[in-house]
Amino acid sequence: MHSSSSAPMSRVGLVVSLLVCSTMWSSGYLFMKLAAGASVWVMASSRALIAVACIVAVFLAMGRDPRPRSHEIVPWLVLGTFNGWLPNIMTAEALTMISAGLGSMIQAIGPIMVALMAHFSLPDERLTLRRTVGVLVGFAGMAVLVGPSAWSEPAGSLIGIGLMLLVSLSYAFGNIYARALRDIPAVRLALGQQAVSALASTIVTVAFVGRPALGQIVDHAPALLGLGLIATAVPITIFMTLIQRAGTTQAAMIGYLIPVWATLLAVIFLGETVGLREIAGALVILAGVWIVTNAPPGAVRPATA
Repeated sequence: MHSSSSAPMSRVGLVVSLLVCSTMWSSGYLFMKLAAGASVWVMASSRALIAVACIVAVFLAMGRDPRPRSHEIVPWLVLGTFNGWLPNIMTAEALTMISAGLGSMIQAIGPIMVALMAHFSLPDERLTLRRTVGVLVGFAGMAVLVGPSAWSEPAGSLIGIGLMLLVSLSYAFGNIYARALRDIPAVRLALGQQAVSALASTIVTVAFVGRPALGQIVDHAPALLGLGLIATAVPITIFMTLIQRAGTTQAAMIGYLIPVWATLLAVIFLGETVGLREIAGALVILAGVWIVTNAPPGAVRPATA
């Protein structure tokens, strides 16, 4: 029998969840740019610490025990690494070399990685014709959005580009792994992921930054708070629910939406400009998302246990 966390999700619920989650998650690029004066280690640890504190507070308020159970330890460690501290640190480091917009655009390759990995590792997530078309359309939109001009940045930015590709690969592996964890509620996966991420990144921060980390946290408190709460705690819980109820391929379409919202936020808050190419790319991306999420009449079918 499926738990409530793996109950079918309606098409409307899927689209709304994708939009809300991708919008909040994309704000992370903005908050990391606003907290640029802090080290990448401080950003990663603060992000995870704030996120896990928020999730634990919700658990306690609901009278639930946030402590890990024996069968959750390994999943928490895996997700905390591949969906937590490792990509968080790589992303923060990459954004010291490339723009927030370019970073989010490169990460949009994630759905391609997820779809291909899911096709070979999850029997119930084979690439149907509709999903294949939707993924390819989304990828084409990303290519339009990035455009030739995005690759004309300084040669040193190649390291940042490479880091963002590794971030996408790390998330893809973590998402495929999370899909197989149907006996663990999504909210507990989010809790464990952030708990391990917080512990690991804090240890690294203490080792590499030390006492000055406290001053950096105070100086950039608003941006770090937004990074941990708005861009991490809430969207990661929504995303884990999407993985369990809609599947990894459809949940991964968030990766195509993030560049759209990240670019919009950069325009509004960082003064970046958007041209016809960006608008066209965003429209093509949204078309790809619609194709993938446009399931047959009825609810989106979850995987069968």
